[in-house]
Amino acid sequence: MSVERVLLIEPRGFCAGVQRAVDTVEEALENFGAPIYVKHEIVHNKTVCDDLRAKGAIFIEEISEVPEGSICIFSAHGIAPQIREQARARKLSTIDATCPLVSKIHIEVGRFAREGLEIIYIGHRNHPEAIGVMGIRPDITQIVETPEEVGSINVKDPSKLSYLTQTTLSVDECQGVIDALKKRFPQMRAPPSSDICYATTNRQGAVKKAVEQCDVVIVIGSRNSSNSNRLVDTAKQLGVDAYLIDSVSELKEEWVKGKKTLGISAGASAPEYLVQELAQHFKEKGAVVESMEAIKENMKFTMPYELNRPLSRSA
Repeated sequence: MSVERVLLIEPRGFCAGVQRAVDTVEEALENFGAPIYVKHEIVHNKTVCDDLRAKGAIFIEEISEVPEGSICIFSAHGIAPQIREQARARKLSTIDATCPLVSKIHIEVGRFAREGLEIIYIGHRNHPEAIGVMGIRPDITQIVETPEEVGSINVKDPSKLSYLTQTTLSVDECQGVIDALKKRFPQMRAPPSSDICYATTNRQGAVKKAVEQCDVVIVIGSRNSSNSNRLVDTAKQLGVDAYLIDSVSELKEEWVKGKKTLGISAGASAPEYLVQELAQHFKEKGAVVESMEAIKENMKFTMPYELNRPLSRSA
């Protein structure tokens, strides 16, 4: 093992929206008992979801999988209005754990629609957050993933056009699409403030600062986590080798062979104890472990109001 120094990059790991979502499932299990059904994985992290399954959470993709009258939590990624209608039809007691920053985009879709604007949504088509947003007003919303796709967009009136973005995108990746849109549609309106999550921006910014001192970066996060993948991309784009793992058990020693300084980050849905396990692995082999705080973070969100009212459950 050649790693002599390990930098724990801060901020990393759980963002306020993920912490709120995970706490929501745990509190619901404590208050109402198992099982608690959850629409989609509450967050995109295998370890977190496995832990919650062991406590009695059941993750489902279709509302039809939930027994009538049961309790169902909507994940942090948000859902389309028709999902709420399906839940009402099955007489489900629902708890909405949608991240408030995703809810902000849902509100913006409604406001832009009322103002008679068409919407270009920048996001990944198969991501649950994008599916939820696109389901709000599919009649006036189009999705693009890359700058190259901008040329194929057709709109009714370029002077009545706006854009929104998926919260977990790479800041640089998103800017490329925005620049292409502005070039083609100069009158296009922007959202009042950036839609990219503060935590996504902060974690990418921290990695950018850290790679100046690192020979390799390892990101803790699951492969279906958009923001975790973007952290890996951020390091690679700056010329530093980077790898994504769920836990220390996936570490390959050849990744760090000949590397003196290792940076460790974690996606916004990865628990801190996984970071500490990885750091301990290198510490036991003689590496010095240090913290590097690039940006201070102290965001918190209030819990869903449904946790504080009686919920019915079928017998």
